[in-house]
Amino acid sequence: MELGLKGKNVIITGGGSNIGRAIVHAFAAEGANITIAELAPAQGELVAAEVARMNTGSLARVIQTDVTDRAQVEAMVEQSVAEFGSVDVLVNNVGWTVDRLFMEKPREEHEKEVAVNLWSPINCIHAVLPHMIERQAGSIVSISSDAGRMGEYREAVYSACKGGVIALSKAIARETGRYGLRLNVVCPGLIVPPEDEEISPESMWNQMRDIFTDDVLERVERAYILRRMGKASEIANAVVFLASDAASFVTGQTLSVSGGYTMM
Repeated sequence: MELGLKGKNVIITGGGSNIGRAIVHAFAAEGANITIAELAPAQGELVAAEVARMNTGSLARVIQTDVTDRAQVEAMVEQSVAEFGSVDVLVNNVGWTVDRLFMEKPREEHEKEVAVNLWSPINCIHAVLPHMIERQAGSIVSISSDAGRMGEYREAVYSACKGGVIALSKAIARETGRYGLRLNVVCPGLIVPPEDEEISPESMWNQMRDIFTDDVLERVERAYILRRMGKASEIANAVVFLASDAASFVTGQTLSVSGGYTMM
């Protein structure tokens, strides 16, 4: 299948570890040029070096960006356009939560969840739309979660934000379809980075590994119809497909890649 991504210019937020890293690798395999918008630039540079070693012709550049800060996001997009000439694809990958019951979470965690999981895609979409509308082309894929489709235990505000990402994407798809833009959403299941994968100092997995013990993960596997955990590469494959020319008549859609955890 021809995906038509060779030479396309892609912005991926949080591309330094886990799902984001896999998404970077997947676009690099297709020969796309990649801006890694990463709060921890040293981690992003490790992934950019991995792209260089793939020898696919893909170029990867790291721009330190706090995606909760609109001014930083706008500067990152302008720098990416100056470097590569256009923005063909935006992947809103950044996400953050710590599993706790709603009443056990301090206000600061609720505010960070809203900032990272909802404001960041708002900021990034707002920054790229003028460039895409001017060119009458563009694809935006946002990472949500099955928590946003069903509401998840111990993830109340995170669920609310991820549901917001789905609704945001559908609404903007309606507004911008006339310009040839497409917006779609991927909802991963639980994707735990392997122990040997170096993750960003900002990654939520620095706090979550103690929560998702081996016993907990065994229970998670039993909840999935396929009876196994998913891999970051499986999420990345779905993202690349939705971003590509192969999905040229797909917009406003939400795809769960979660081993049958939800069937909505």
